[in-house]
Amino acid sequence: MKSKCINKLPSIKGDIVDNVYLKWFTNDEQFPFYIQYGGHKEDTPLHKHDDFTELVIVLNGNATHIVNSETYFIKKGNVFVINGPTYHAYQNPHEFKICNIMFRSEIIRSAGPDLCTSNGFQALFVLEPFYRNIHSFQSGLCLSIPSMEHVASIIFDMINEYNNKHQGYQTMLISKFMELVVYLSRQYDNQENGTDSNLMHLANAISYIEDHYLEPITLEDIAARSNISVRTLNRIFQSYYQTTPISYLQRLRLERARMLLRQSGHPITKISYDCGFNDSNYFTRQFSKTYGLSPKAFRLNQ
Repeated sequence: MKSKCINKLPSIKGDIVDNVYLKWFTNDEQFPFYIQYGGHKEDTPLHKHDDFTELVIVLNGNATHIVNSETYFIKKGNVFVINGPTYHAYQNPHEFKICNIMFRSEIIRSAGPDLCTSNGFQALFVLEPFYRNIHSFQSGLCLSIPSMEHVASIIFDMINEYNNKHQGYQTMLISKFMELVVYLSRQYDNQENGTDSNLMHLANAISYIEDHYLEPITLEDIAARSNISVRTLNRIFQSYYQTTPISYLQRLRLERARMLLRQSGHPITKISYDCGFNDSNYFTRQFSKTYGLSPKAFRLNQ
């Protein structure tokens, strides 16, 4: 079966299509999700996704994957996530079959806190696609044959649900999709020794921060949990994420505070302490700097 993406895009080698839109695949604004088998027999044009993220699982064969200006050999078992401004294309496909799962980012952001603290989840769904926009980076996940069989069965059920659209299919699809996300995250964890060690150290650090950001943690705590020095922690954070561990920690605390200001009636001083800030005046300054409003003004605007 030929991929809809190929039907929509010109297949002239070297041609560039600036944007691909999710509405090319589904017009359902209430359910921004699409899944298909893609059988690529020809080269595809270089393109980027304007308003969605794509999870790709290579089910059969091989091809050359162009990502921005780099090329990589991909084959059965490779799994990767492409989002936003990342240009990509396939060349020289040989019996190449993939599964494309296209979704808006809010779906993956709805993952539970236990999954968000998974190293594999952070590496595959957050860090890899972000870092791929900045530097060349090959996917770190390649599934074994038994794992591929399990993933293929989940995909088969998802595609049947999507095509048949029986009552409750959207709920079932999201449930199956999150099952797939959890399984792939665990597989990434299990093959940790075969992946970029810096990326996994960073995933460890982010998982620890997201699990403990409301607590009084230090750089030394984060580095120790990640089995690296503070210097290395700062270096890889800057290299991969273009920020510092403390800035990342503070952003999580501010986002939590913003949610509490919107949804609770707690005093601002209590919210600042509950979100890990020991000084409410410092909290107010940082909140105002980040969001352009003081906590009090933000609450009034809500």
